[in-house]
Formats: sequence, C-alpha cells, structure tokens
Amino acid sequence: MHRTGQPLLTHRIAYGGDYNPEQWSPDIWREDIELMTHAGVNLVTLGVFSWACLEPRPGEYDFAWLDEVMNLLHAAGICVDLATPTASPPPWMGRLHPDTLARNADGTTMHWGSRNHFSPASQTYRDHSERIVTRLVERYAGHPAVVMWHVGNEYGQMCYSDESAERFRAWLVKRYGTLEAINEAWGTAFWSQRYSTIDEIIPPRTAPYLINPGLNLDFRRYSSDLMLECFLEQRDIIRQADPQAVVTTNFMGFFAPVNYQHWAPHLDVIADDIYPDPSDPDSWHTTAMTHTLMRSLARGKPWMIMEQAITAVNWRAHNVPKPLHQTRRETLSAIARGARGVCFFQWRASTAGSERFHSAMVPHQGPTSATHQAIRALGSELDTLSTVLENAAPLATPQRVALVFDWESWWATQEPALPTNRLDARDILADWHTALLRLGVTSDIVAPTDPLGEYAAVVVPNLYQASPQALANLRDCVERSDHLVPLIVGPFTAVADHHGHIHRGGFPVPLADLTGTHGNDWVPLEAGVNIDMAGAQYAVADFAEHITVTSDLTTTIAHFTDDAPHDLAGHPAITHNAGTNTWYCAARLSPDALTHLLRAALPSSTRLPAEPPHGVDVVSAPTHLAVINHTNEHQRIALADITTDQQNLFCAMTGAPVEDSLTLPPYDATILVAAPAVSETKELNA
Repeated sequence: MHRTGQPLLTHRIAYGGDYNPEQWSPDIWREDIELMTHAGVNLVTLGVFSWACLEPRPGEYDFAWLDEVMNLLHAAGICVDLATPTASPPPWMGRLHPDTLARNADGTTMHWGSRNHFSPASQTYRDHSERIVTRLVERYAGHPAVVMWHVGNEYGQMCYSDESAERFRAWLVKRYGTLEAINEAWGTAFWSQRYSTIDEIIPPRTAPYLINPGLNLDFRRYSSDLMLECFLEQRDIIRQADPQAVVTTNFMGFFAPVNYQHWAPHLDVIADDIYPDPSDPDSWHTTAMTHTLMRSLARGKPWMIMEQAITAVNWRAHNVPKPLHQTRRETLSAIARGARGVCFFQWRASTAGSERFHSAMVPHQGPTSATHQAIRALGSELDTLSTVLENAAPLATPQRVALVFDWESWWATQEPALPTNRLDARDILADWHTALLRLGVTSDIVAPTDPLGEYAAVVVPNLYQASPQALANLRDCVERSDHLVPLIVGPFTAVADHHGHIHRGGFPVPLADLTGTHGNDWVPLEAGVNIDMAGAQYAVADFAEHITVTSDLTTTIAHFTDDAPHDLAGHPAITHNAGTNTWYCAARLSPDALTHLLRAALPSSTRLPAEPPHGVDVVSAPTHLAVINHTNEHQRIALADITTDQQNLFCAMTGAPVEDSLTLPPYDATILVAAPAVSETKELNA
C-alpha cells in the first residue's frame, strides 16, 4: 500500500480488529480466519504484544509462527497492520537491564508483570527496540499481506529516572539555549528556586509542596517529545526498508500526556482508540467530539478507529456492557465524520490474562452469539457503504466553524493553584462542542496557530495560556477579514503567556482591544448564580469573571442577575464588540446558554435550516448526510430541515429513495447520499 492512494483506506472501509494468534493454537488460527471471511474482516492488527514470542531470549528469534499466520491471512485476502512489539518488552529485558524500567515521580521502579514497563529515556531499551524492529522489517517489509505498520501501542509512558533527567536537561538547553533563559522562563526567583548549574535541574519528582508550574509544563512538553522520538526511530527503520510504507500508531482521544497536535504530521494515518462509557447517556457527545478531533488532526489524510469495544470493557470498576445498537451508532458516527476504518479490540476474547472479560468480536460464547452475529451484520453494512460512498455525488454543506483547542494550554489548566480546579480546557471544550452539535454545526478542532482563514467563525472556548504566534493568528482572523468573521471567546482566555506568566492589566490583556472589555477579577462560584440573556435565565456552572465595558462599540448581550454575589450583579456576562465582531463570554455556561449565544453569534451559513431534535446527531459531509438517533423514541426529520441540497437522496445502506422526510426508529442511524438510481446502486453492491 502506498502512502498516496491506499486502496484499503481510500476505496474500501477497513474493518477488523486486534488479533493475538500467539495466545492460540494453529487449529484456532484456521477457525479464526474462516470466521473473519464470513464477518467481512479485511484488516487485522498483528503482533502488538508479541515481543516475548518473537525474541524469547536475547538475540534468539522465532518468526516461524508469525510467518504461518501472515501467510494464512494473505491467502484469505485479509490485510495486516503489522505492529512493532515494543510496547511490552520481555521479562528478560527488565531482569538483565534494570535501566530500561521507568521510575515514577516518587522514585518507585515500574517492574515487568504488566505491560508498558519501559522508560522511553532508556538508551538500552531503545537499542533493543531498534534490533527487534530491524529484524521484523527485514522479514516482512515486502510481505504482500502488510498494508500498514503500527509502531508501539498507546504511547503514554513518562519516566522520572536519572537517565530521563539527563535527557530533560539536554532538551531544555536545546529549547532555551542558556541556563539564564530557563530561570527566566520558569520564574525561579520565586521561592528561592533559582538554578546555578544545569545539573541542579531534575524532573518534577515528589516534593513537599507545589512544584514550579514552568518546570511541570516543560517536563510535559519534553515527555511528549521524548515519546515521539521513540516513534520516529522505529518509523524511520521501516521507511529505510520501504520508503512508501504507511506508518501509524494508535492515539487515545483526548489523552493529555501526549500532544497529538504535534504528533499528527508524522503519521500517515491517524488512528484512535476510543472507549466511551455506556452508562453515560450523553457519551455520544464525547464520541462525536473525539471523532471531530481525529478528522481535524488528519488534515486530509485518512483517519480510522483502531480500537473500540464491541460491548463491555474490563478495566472500569463496574463494566456496564455497551448495547449492540450503540456499537453500530458509534461506528456510523465515525464513518459520518470521515473515518476510513473501524476496528475493535479484539478479535477473539482471551481466556487468560488481565483482559479475560473484555468483549471481543468472537466472544467466549462463540460465533453463534448475538455479539458475533452483530459483527457480521456490521461488516456487511460497511461493505455496502464502501461502494456507495466511493461513488456518491457531492452534496451542499454548511460552512465549518473553527473550534480552537491547544494541548499545552490544556496542560496548564490542569496545574494546581489556579483560581479553581474546574477550568480543565478539555471539559470546557466539551460544553461548547455539545452546543454546536445541538445546532447542527460542523466544526473542526484546530490548534490556535493553524490557518483560520477558511472558517466562517472562530470559537475559542478556553485558551488560558497562549503564545505570541497564537494570539497573532487569532487577531489576524479578525483584522484581515473583509466581512468580520465572528471571533467568540470563552472565559479564562489569554490570561498567561506561553511560559505561564500572567499578563498584567485588565484581562484578556492581549485581546482586550478586540473585546472592548476590562477584566477586574476571577470569581469561582458555587451553584445558584444566573445570567439573563434576552429575558431568559441560564445557570452559571462554577466560574465567572467580573468585567466592565470599555468601548462604545461593545454592548452587553447578557448580564448577571440582581441576586448574583461577589459584586457581579448587573455586570456583563456576555458582550459583543460590533467593531471587531468579537464576542466575549465572562462565565462558564451550560450548553443551553452556549446554544443561545452561538445561535446569535454564528452566521446562518454555518447552520442547518433547522435545529435537529434533541438527541439527534446530524452530520453534513461533502459526500453524505448522516442522521443518528441517540434517543429511545422514533424521530421524524424533514429533509428540508437538515439540508438545502435539492438533489434526490437515497439511503446508502439500502438504496431506497428518501423523499420529504425520514423516520428513524429508536437508537437507529442512516447515511444519505445523492446516489445513482436505485437499480444502479444495487448493481454496484452486487
């Protein structure tokens, strides 16, 4: 498979899951492959945790079993996403080379007996990884089953060892140049923390009290970069053998330790592992937001779900099973948002080990189970979708909205000693994304330094800490716009610079001329505080800002009610500067209030003709229109309410025409296309 024009992810939707044949005997392998062909599986991830089987003793290799499995899969027409097994070293490595084991912040060594027991800072670990990857690539780079390479697994290992400290100091010198610059960036005049030599700098290990936030932030930057180094070392070995190899690794949604905005350009396919909580009736909001993030990170490259659960996971304290209709809806939500592959963890349920009770495509109950039958039905449906979407005519779609999110600013909002610990940037993003979903608005989740010129509006839910480049980019989207693209800014934004130093003056200091406001104080709140917006009252979640208007062009859109505490009564809660078309929200609001705000602030070109019913997700894409019913009731939706496209629409799954409206049963979903005639569609699917 070539990085450009990959047949599986471009022309066919990838479908399958993690396969661990090393846990089974050869007779089970043959049964598995027969079942895969019946289920429509066309891709398996192989070898993720196979290092101990591939190299049972140092320098002693056994590839015979993997050769047989690879050849069996290829003979059956099943493609392989071949993993480097470096996420879980064999026990012999930790025993012979204790320096490969990570240490946590209090100095405890993380031993073998689980997985991920390695330090990304260990040169010994990286040398052994290079050797096993080189052997693997030499053997399988030309194998016809291999369509993609999967480096490591779910990167997230942080290490506080002495070797990690050495690498951290080298990273700091490269970033800042001098010790004086490090002291300045971290503000080490505070609490007598000034460093007199680079060797005094250590990772943020367990300490008596609060650790310098600059040290914390840079250690998170360094740790993400260090893991990226490990990925790139292995990727480059693969590329040396096959310059056209497709290489990925699996992300984990909004996983804080790894800055996926920095990683994404280095991957050929953006792959994600997603495990929403089935006990949360609103988990579809989080799922949709995560899919939006992955599509946005891909920037036109393929993206896919590498792992999801069919029903239950094994790692929550109380593992509520996911209904099979939810599995289908989550899958179609991903396809609707551009996913070109949907895979599961895992193919066959393990009978031993820590994941015995994690669901699988072939559960312990076997292929006659309802779970496996649902997997077969889904495989058939995705096969039909592959053909129809490939041939779909273009549809008219609303303009997109940029939803700004910055990984490093997210880290900064997770620091202690802020006005409140309830300002996590990812949680605030979720509130705003939910409001956009309710309006049927399609958004991209972008970094603040990404190009913003293509968007009809720019929404900044929270950007507590911002670099000069990010601030200049936000200003440009206002100042260079000939039609005043709305800039909508949430609370606790532009408070600190990229080092975490607080801007002096009335916040948001770098954007105050755009908002036409002056911030006086940050006010954490308990429940019971409301704002009044056009005569309707909405609750403030837990945080507000005391602001005043400073510009004649700025009007108050909403104010705190007369019973608000802390001198907030009557003061602005939401403002709009007509001169710059900048909206400022001085409170953390519920999705209901945000929906009201966005309804007023967003151009009509970004919205559907009518707002979808509550609990119905409508996704507009260039080739299709998806409608997903997350409620327990029938939903009737008029086509005129969800699209302005006048073409005849057809159900992508059945080929049936959809005329004036569609009715979705409870927990059902459909994808509509401007397809060929029904008879032609059936011929395509024959």
